[in-house]
Amino acid sequence: MHRRQFILGTAALAAALVAAGCSAPSAENTGKAGTLRYAAVGSPATASHDPHGGLGNESDAMRFALLYDVLTVPGEQGTEPRLATSWTPDESLTNWRIELRDDATFTDGEPVTAADVLFSLRRMHEKAAENYGRMGMFDLAASEAKGEHTLRLITRTPFAEVGQALESATFIVPEGSEDFSEPVTGSGPFRMDSGDAEAAVLARNDDWWGPRPPLERIEIRAIADPQARADAVASGQADVAGSVNPAAARTAEQEGLRVVHRQGVTVYPLVMRLDSEPFDDERVREAVKLAVDREQLLDTVFLGQGTLAGDLLTPADPTAPEPPERTRDLDRARELLTEAGYGDGLDLTLKTTTAYPGMDDAATLIAGQLEPAGVNITVDVVPQDTYWTEVYAQEAFYVSYLGGISFLDVARVALLPDSPTNETAWGGGGWAERFDEAMAEKDEPKRAELLGALQRELAEDGGYVVWAAGDGLDLARPGVSGLPTGPGFQRLFIDQVRVDSR
Repeated sequence: MHRRQFILGTAALAAALVAAGCSAPSAENTGKAGTLRYAAVGSPATASHDPHGGLGNESDAMRFALLYDVLTVPGEQGTEPRLATSWTPDESLTNWRIELRDDATFTDGEPVTAADVLFSLRRMHEKAAENYGRMGMFDLAASEAKGEHTLRLITRTPFAEVGQALESATFIVPEGSEDFSEPVTGSGPFRMDSGDAEAAVLARNDDWWGPRPPLERIEIRAIADPQARADAVASGQADVAGSVNPAAARTAEQEGLRVVHRQGVTVYPLVMRLDSEPFDDERVREAVKLAVDREQLLDTVFLGQGTLAGDLLTPADPTAPEPPERTRDLDRARELLTEAGYGDGLDLTLKTTTAYPGMDDAATLIAGQLEPAGVNITVDVVPQDTYWTEVYAQEAFYVSYLGGISFLDVARVALLPDSPTNETAWGGGGWAERFDEAMAEKDEPKRAELLGALQRELAEDGGYVVWAAGDGLDLARPGVSGLPTGPGFQRLFIDQVRVDSR
């Protein structure tokens, strides 16, 4: 029985909500142009005001997406302009001309310039150790501002997807900003009104250049426990809860609340490091892949709300091929383990956490599924406050998380030899070189084909078991509309959400 779902009682819920700063509905924050109260994934202990550091807390990233303009955003048909209106390469695909809007201003009235943009991008690069090398594809020392609203960006190698590389997390701050202990001035659709990084109150920026947000205020609270987020909506303490447990969503839906699906965006890969025993033996990795019951995991962890992934790490990416079919074969798994010298059994410790709904359930199920193959697993549930700093990209065997980001983002973060969190030690055997060749391909369909082939190769030979891609489930009270349903960072952009009644 899932401890988060069933142990939380009334007293525990009340304590969680008080700690998170959730408020009861009031007359002043209701109505068509009122307030949205969002219970977001986030650990209050690690909440931050720095938009260029790590974005481990969705509550932080969502607040930044409201306070600061970004250069481009993901759209239904690909990358769409935001602060950047165009991005044009030269013949080499290494020298890009970026044109910016000329009507964007910070909330202190100062214009947003190319110098501000270059300063922000360089600061992101300086904090690469925290943000997983977000700007790693650029040579920002060689890049320059070419006027008030024009920028020349240089890439280290031919890189055909600069528009996508500038999506979503390129939060722009004024040149020279140094103190990020408090929010610095932004130019986004909202401004900081009160509160702190744990429980922020944002007020509409009526001078924003974009479409006027329907809401006057948005309150964002960081709440770590998925069940506490769901309970906050069920009790009327919040209007939206991000990333709730499928079981909680099903219950809430029966009680008249609305569940917003973000299809196929939640992936809990089982990580096996290729440079660590016993996973440096491909027979062990293949045995684990054959022993996992993927359909049972999908049906149990996601309650069937998702699709089998066939070990594709980013199955929702437009360049992803059809997922390879995987059939469970315990006999062959036992044979492979015997050939690898583990005929008498293999003892392993699998680390997991409770940061996202079902991560611990997945680990427990996998342990039971691998036992008949001769793999004896001890599940170690690590607190989420330390999981991403002490387990992620460091341990040899653990449950990871991807929230629907693009294949290019995953490649940058985790699949290349110089990736900051290459958690499976992948990228050898010419894969990295073939990735560079794909990024140097000017023809978009051909580039997509090359990227698809790279994903198939990773699924076949890599150190990930990606059993399914579950739907991201957000819970909303009646009257809330316009919540994002796309993958990855699209979920952060809630400036056009409405609350018509409460």
